[in-house]
Amino acid sequence: MSADPSSGPVMKKTLGLTGLTMNAMALIAPGAFLWLTFQIQSQYGAPMAGCAIWFGILAAIMLCFATAISYAELSKLYPGAGSSYFFAEQAFLSKTHAYKFARLAKFITGWASHLYYWVYPGLMVGVTAILVGYLANQFWPDTFNGTISSPTLMIGFCIVFAIGVSYIAHRGVSGSTGVNIAINVIQISALLVFSVIALGYRLSHGEGSVGWTFDPDGNPINVVLEQDKDGSPVKIKNDKGEDVYKVVQENGTDKPYRLTYNGAGVDQTPVDATKPTGDKQDTFEFHDSALSVVSPHGFSFIIIQACVAILILVGFESVTSMGEEAKNAKRDIPRAVLLSLFIQGVVCYLIEYFCAGYFLNPGYPITKAASSGAPIGDMMTLAGTWLFGSPSAGKTFMLIEAATVFLALIGTTLSCMNTGARVTYAMGRDDEMPAHFGMLHGKNLSPHRAIWTLCGVSIVIGIITVLWCLCGPAVPATMDTALSDGQKASIWYPSFLVFSSAKAAALPNSLLIVTLTSNFGTFMLYMLTCWVAIVAFREHHSFSGFKHMFIPLFGLIANLLCMLFYIVGPIFVSGMSPYEPRWALAVAAVWGIYGGLYFVFSGKKKGKTSFVSSADAAARRAAPA
Repeated sequence: MSADPSSGPVMKKTLGLTGLTMNAMALIAPGAFLWLTFQIQSQYGAPMAGCAIWFGILAAIMLCFATAISYAELSKLYPGAGSSYFFAEQAFLSKTHAYKFARLAKFITGWASHLYYWVYPGLMVGVTAILVGYLANQFWPDTFNGTISSPTLMIGFCIVFAIGVSYIAHRGVSGSTGVNIAINVIQISALLVFSVIALGYRLSHGEGSVGWTFDPDGNPINVVLEQDKDGSPVKIKNDKGEDVYKVVQENGTDKPYRLTYNGAGVDQTPVDATKPTGDKQDTFEFHDSALSVVSPHGFSFIIIQACVAILILVGFESVTSMGEEAKNAKRDIPRAVLLSLFIQGVVCYLIEYFCAGYFLNPGYPITKAASSGAPIGDMMTLAGTWLFGSPSAGKTFMLIEAATVFLALIGTTLSCMNTGARVTYAMGRDDEMPAHFGMLHGKNLSPHRAIWTLCGVSIVIGIITVLWCLCGPAVPATMDTALSDGQKASIWYPSFLVFSSAKAAALPNSLLIVTLTSNFGTFMLYMLTCWVAIVAFREHHSFSGFKHMFIPLFGLIANLLCMLFYIVGPIFVSGMSPYEPRWALAVAAVWGIYGGLYFVFSGKKKGKTSFVSSADAAARRAAPA
């Protein structure tokens, strides 16, 4: 069956500016990513890089805007399906001499984009499974452990979730857009609520005030626990015969837990026993002022955080793959690219990360966040307990917010799967990948072959993401003692999927590896797109030195520097693990080598030449977009 669009169904033009913007915003999903990535950002580059999270995001936003402007300008010239893949071909075909490199340029761009578009959905499947593993303990604490999420549960969820989202994508983009609009409204509202409460907590808890922290069982407390000679909390029997932690008495009453942002950090409970909080030269625990939250703190720390933060900002370019479904592609797609990045990146992220960073305090330092399965969930529990007056109310508040995060993750996974499938569809339609990828479903008009292939890939990557997510820098201090005897004997915690702390510490962190692999693919794609933008406008009558040379050149160099930091970062930055970046680079290298071999041998088999002739270039220019 031919993949030629003229011989089969074509996509319908149903999306206006709102629909296009909402599809991109669903992929960026600030409410979801605050919950998901704060843990990674706390771990990566420890013990100091956590101090520069906010500024690192600001740097990543600047990089993304340079790239977004390139995307917006290219989409004005070349509206159509395929995004950067389509742009690369058209940019080179339009040139007097460079046209011969059109096929090579578009394949390199399209193949590189798959390292992002095929890994990213699987990462979203995996992190959603981690969220479900955390929430399972909140509902069934005896069955599911709060420190170690059930591998069986997370693996099963990866399979079910990927199939469910793929089915929605299979039904077509119009239904997906409706889902994304509803999810965006819910998650942004929930984001603002949490941000206000977190900011209110910190402003209401100054030096020496009574604050909230967690006991070793994860329950909110605002008192000081008594310790034995080994520094462990003391347990006693209460009037009901239950085991409870003994509280230090002061003048006949429970001694309150008081916060201090300077000095040695008095009244620390055992769960927060770290280096003195005043020893800011050796480690970072929390910000002592609002100015500290938005300060850079160090160039290397900014780059570390920017290399992670790119994950939370990608998505603005997704609408450029929907040119065939846009009512007015030349007008609305450029606007949607910039508008989605501004609303979600500049407004939402900078607000929420400021409030979350400012919330950090002696009762909940960043070292605790780094070892938690859901640090934002912990913050919501503590802030909710303070605001609503009881731990149960705090937990309820957290669960409501978690529900909105789960909804946002559906929209994020759906949006990136739609985008990835459409890039694969464009390459299949051009016969640069197997031709069956270039077919549309006869009824739903969706690239169903690409969607269901991506579903299988996402299941595999999702499972890899969750299996070693508590390894490397994320090993919990209580890993060897966390599971009860009943949990060890259950199907939820099979022995071959649960590691000792020593073994886990020796293994690389799969969540970080998959994140960095996806991010590396993003940097490659964005760098190539900036390069394509420079080529596209070099001989064009609308050429602007600032928009079409300075901005894309800045974006190209910034993306390249982030890619190079994968190699040099672990050498020069103390505490930055070298294993996860190296694994990510190895995956990228294998993908690149395989792509090169596929390009050469597939081209020979199909009778294609690597370089475009002048006659072929003229025919391609005349072909409809």
